[in-house]
Order: sequence, then C-alpha cells, then structure tokens
Amino acid sequence: MTRPIPDAFPGFPAPAPLCGPPRQPRQMLAEQTYDGHLSIHDDQTAADLGLAAGPIEGPTHFSQFDPLLFQFFGPRWFESGCISVHYQTMVVEGEEVRAFVQPPAAGEAVARIWAEKRDGTPVLTGTASVGEVPDAAHEIPQRIAKLRPPTGLVINRDLKVGQRGAEAETVTMGFEQHMGHYYPFTLASKLKAITEPSPWYTPEGGPASPWGRAIIPIEMISVLLGSSGDRAGLHGRGPAVGLFAGQQIRLVKGPLFVGQAYDLAREIIALSESARTESVWVRTQVFEAGTRTLAAEMILNHATLKASYAHYEKEARELGLAA
Repeated sequence: MTRPIPDAFPGFPAPAPLCGPPRQPRQMLAEQTYDGHLSIHDDQTAADLGLAAGPIEGPTHFSQFDPLLFQFFGPRWFESGCISVHYQTMVVEGEEVRAFVQPPAAGEAVARIWAEKRDGTPVLTGTASVGEVPDAAHEIPQRIAKLRPPTGLVINRDLKVGQRGAEAETVTMGFEQHMGHYYPFTLASKLKAITEPSPWYTPEGGPASPWGRAIIPIEMISVLLGSSGDRAGLHGRGPAVGLFAGQQIRLVKGPLFVGQAYDLAREIIALSESARTESVWVRTQVFEAGTRTLAAEMILNHATLKASYAHYEKEARELGLAA
C-alpha cells in the first residue's frame, strides 16, 4: 500500500510505485585524494586501471530510491529506513541510471531494489526496509554470512576482525562545510546536483519538514561518516586505490540533521578477498554527540585493487603466497 505525502519530492512522478525516471548522476569526486594520491574517481587514475573514466561514487545512486521508498513508507523512510546494496557495475557521468523497487510481499517487510543503465546493465542490487527488521534479512549481512575466511591477504594483512577505530571521531555536516580531502565538496554544492531534490534538505525548506529541521540526504550520510575515516586507522597498506563494493545504511533514530554533531565508533566485522581485490568490511555506529543514543549505522565493504598496490607481487612472494 502506498502512502504518498505531498511536498517531500515536488515534481517527482507519482505514484511511481516500481520505477523511477532515468537520471544522469553527477561525478563530484574527481579531486578526491587519500594516501597522497588521487582516487579511482580521477579520470587518469581510472584509465591507468583500465577503466573508461572516473566512476561515480556508489551511494550517489541512493537518492534515486528515496522518492520511490517514500511512496511506500512515508516519513518513516528517513527515520528508520535501511538500504543495503551490492554494487555491480560502475557508472560514469553522462550515463543514465534508473531505480526500481519491488514492494514487500504480503506479510513481508523487506523490499527488493535494483538499478540499471539504459541498456539494462545492472548497476546495483539490494534490499530496503523500515523499522526493526533483522539485519540478516538484508543484502550486505547475507553476503557477509557467505564469505570464506581469507587465506592470502597482502594489503590488509595487518587488520583483524574485531579491530576498532584508533581515535574518537565527532563529525558534523553544515551546508557550506567542506568535508575534507576525501570529500572535496559541500552539502550546498551536492544539493545543486542531487538527482532527487527535496525542500527538506535545504535551509529554506528544512523547517517545514516533519522534524522541523533540515535533514541530511541518505546518500550524504556516507560522506558524513567517510569524511573522518582516515583517523580510524582501519585501512591496509598503501598507497593503493580502492572502491566501494557494497554498502548498508540503516537509520535507527533518524533522520540525521544538518549542523548536528555525531560521535562515531568503527569496527572491522569481516575481511575477504577475490582474484582482483582485498576487502575490509567496517561497521560504523553513529551516536548523538555526547550520548550513547544510536542514531544510525553503516556497513561498508571497501575493496582495494591488488594491481594498484606497487608492492603487491613482491610482498606476496615474501609471504609465500601465489602472486
């Protein structure tokens, strides 16, 4: 059953129960840096790794699901929504992407979601829900449960499951606040480019939201939590180039608000490897600053490309691993 509520996403086609309009998401991370180098979102770095161009960051696509999920869940989507996805194919600026939602069946609580390019190429697949749904019902925990213990880690060999962030982190996001070298833009600049604008995200329209304040778009929660990630020390050897391979954002006591301070706690919950990558899976809990009130959490699968680590083959041999 849909529950459309006016003014959340003015101009969005309604009722649009299953499919959103095609959008061309913007690339805003071309100047992203870490470990003293540009990231995979830089065109030349991407080309060096055999990619056509710097890809758009995965959570950018979350905004295309917000109006669709809002149609079904109403404001609860921003209060206790969970979006959990496995990224399948990179998207570059200029490509069109369309979001799809399969509503929960009768008696069920979890929706299936996916996104495709114009030609049907899959972009991501996953799940969405609101309220107290078991974590195991969602895409990312299901994938973690199927992981095999890694046996040949090189880049991430110093990391351990259960390892926690090294430093306390407190973060905020203001409209004009630069989010650092990892996210070299502001919320204000994102709102000019976001695929699905809402007045509830803005200084002018925020006071008219159900919460009386401007809320942080769900895609920008990833930016908020990622902006201080280097302080946690939960990354492998480098310099090397990484990418988001999967991600879950769950709101517990949401929304998250513009200008409000939050304390973060991070923990490695899994390590894995594939033929081309090594992954560290980190859970980041978000607390209202100065309290232990859990507001949200994120699970991120950050995969590092083996070929981007200059010492990979040498160190693999030294460790007695097949390079």
